[in-house]
Amino acid sequence: MDERRTLANELDEIQQNMKELEIRYEQYFAGVERREPHRDRTTLARRLRHYTNRRIVQTDLKFRYQGLASRFMSYCQYWDRILRLIEEGKYHRHTAKLNKPPAPADSQAREINQQHNEVERLQRELDSARQACGIPGEAPSVNKIAAFLDDQREKIRSRYGDRPVEFSIDTNGCKPRIKVRLKK
Repeated sequence: MDERRTLANELDEIQQNMKELEIRYEQYFAGVERREPHRDRTTLARRLRHYTNRRIVQTDLKFRYQGLASRFMSYCQYWDRILRLIEEGKYHRHTAKLNKPPAPADSQAREINQQHNEVERLQRELDSARQACGIPGEAPSVNKIAAFLDDQREKIRSRYGDRPVEFSIDTNGCKPRIKVRLKK
C-alpha cells in the first residue's frame, strides 16, 4: 500500500510539473520568457522514462501514467513544431496584446451613455424648436438623429482628427437644424 501511495504522489508531481512546463513554453512563445525551458523539459522526460520499463501493477495508476506520457509526447510535438516555425521565421508572436493595456469597459459604457443622452437632448430641443417655429409634424426619430451625429463625427474626425465636438440646435430663419462645432 505504501508503494501505491508513493507512486500516486510521484504521478501528481509529474502532472504538476507538466502543467508548469506548459505554462513556461506558452510564455516563451508569447515573448515573456527569453529562453526556452529546455532543461525542465529534459528533466520531465527523464522522470517519465523512469516509469517506462517499470512494472506498475495497479491498473488505475498504470492508466494515469500512460495518459501523462502520451500528453507529454503530444506537447513535445507541438512545441517542436512551434520552435521550427520560429526558426524559419513563420511564427508571429502576438506581443502587441501583451503591451497594450485592456480598455476599461466602464469608460466605454460611460461614453455610450453620454452619446445616448446627447441624442435624446437634441431630439427634445429639435422638437421644441419645431413647435416654436410652427413646423407641423414630428421631429426626426432618435435613431435618425444618432445616425446623423455619427456621420458628422466621422466627417469631422477625418478632417480635424480626434477633437471633441459639440452639437446644438440653430433656429436661424425659423428652420431648426443641428449645428456642429468643435470644442476648444
